[in-house]
Amino acid sequence: MGSDRDAAGLIRAIFVLCVLVPLPALAWDVELLSVGVRARVGEKRVLGKEQLESFREYDIVAGFRLPWQRYAASGWGAGTRLLASAGILQGADKTALVVSGIPVVAFGSRDGRFTLDMGAGLALVSEHRYEQQDFGGPLQFALTFGAGVPLYRRTGVGYRFLHYSDAGLYGPHTIGVDFHMVELTHRF
Repeated sequence: MGSDRDAAGLIRAIFVLCVLVPLPALAWDVELLSVGVRARVGEKRVLGKEQLESFREYDIVAGFRLPWQRYAASGWGAGTRLLASAGILQGADKTALVVSGIPVVAFGSRDGRFTLDMGAGLALVSEHRYEQQDFGGPLQFALTFGAGVPLYRRTGVGYRFLHYSDAGLYGPHTIGVDFHMVELTHRF
C-alpha cells in the first residue's frame, strides 16, 4: 500500500515539475524535432501493483522542442520537449485508442542525436475496463523516461519506459500499466 502511495506521489511531483519548468520562458516557439513509431517489447512489472492482464501498445509519436533550453558551446546540455502520441492499446481481446501529451526534460546533444529524457503528462484511453484489470477511467497520468542514439543519418533508435496510472484519482482498486518500448525515429 505504501509503495502505491509513493509511486502516486512521485508521478504527481514529476508532473508538476515538468509543467512548471517551461513557464519562465515567455516565448511559445514550438518546433517539430522528430517523428517516430513505438512498440512494446517487454512484459515486466516495474511500478505499482502487479498487472493482471498482458497489454500491447503501438503508436506514432512526435517530439516538439519547447522554449526552455540551456546548451553549452559544445552542443551538449538540457532542454524541454513535448512528446505527443496516438496509437492503440490492446489487451483481453479489446483494442483502445490512446493519445498522450508528455512534457519532458531532455539531456544530451542539441541536435537530438543523443538524448536521455524524463517527464510526466496525461493520456486518454478510450477503453479503461478489461477482463481482469480496470484503469479506473479514461484520464491517466503518464510517466516516462527514455534514451535515444543515432542509427543512420537522421534515423535513430531508442528505448522508452512508459507508465499509465490514475494515481488514485478513481479510487484505490485500480491498476495502471507499464510498457518497455522500442522507438524508431526520424529527426528533422
